[in-house]
Amino acid sequence: MAVKIRLLRMGKIRNPQYRIVVADSRTKRDGRAIEFVGIYQPKEHPSVIEVVSDRVQYWLSVGAQPSEAVQRLLEKTGDWQKFKGLPAPPPLLVAPERADRKAAYEAEARAAAGLAEAAPAKPVKKAAEKKKTEPAAEAPAAEAPAQTEKQTGEQAAADSAEQA
Repeated sequence: MAVKIRLLRMGKIRNPQYRIVVADSRTKRDGRAIEFVGIYQPKEHPSVIEVVSDRVQYWLSVGAQPSEAVQRLLEKTGDWQKFKGLPAPPPLLVAPERADRKAAYEAEARAAAGLAEAAPAKPVKKAAEKKKTEPAAEAPAAEAPAQTEKQTGEQAAADSAEQA
């Protein structure tokens, strides 16, 4: 019996989600699987790739053949290089943890009630801070020569009045 590691399509129209499965090569694409060994969600940013590494290594060691798509996924996770004895790839991009919506809501509710100081809901980006501070830093420097000119003009007028 030839065993393949391939993708089983799930999800909605235009929102594919796949399971990485070990199945008999003669079964249908979405047919019966021997074992589920991972998931792949290409529409997420970055794509979600979760693989049960020890099970994939076992199936590869007993002769299961990955499909081309699954082989590319295994190369990204490093399981294919581990099986072949090659150096590991760079780490995968991981989505940042989502902010706790309930905690943010409670903080805003406390701030609205006046019970606690309001904390910013979103952290300000450093690039935006630099843009805001750079013109402000340049503005006093630009005003300083104008003020010195006014002062020197006033001093000159005062000096001429004293002489007269």
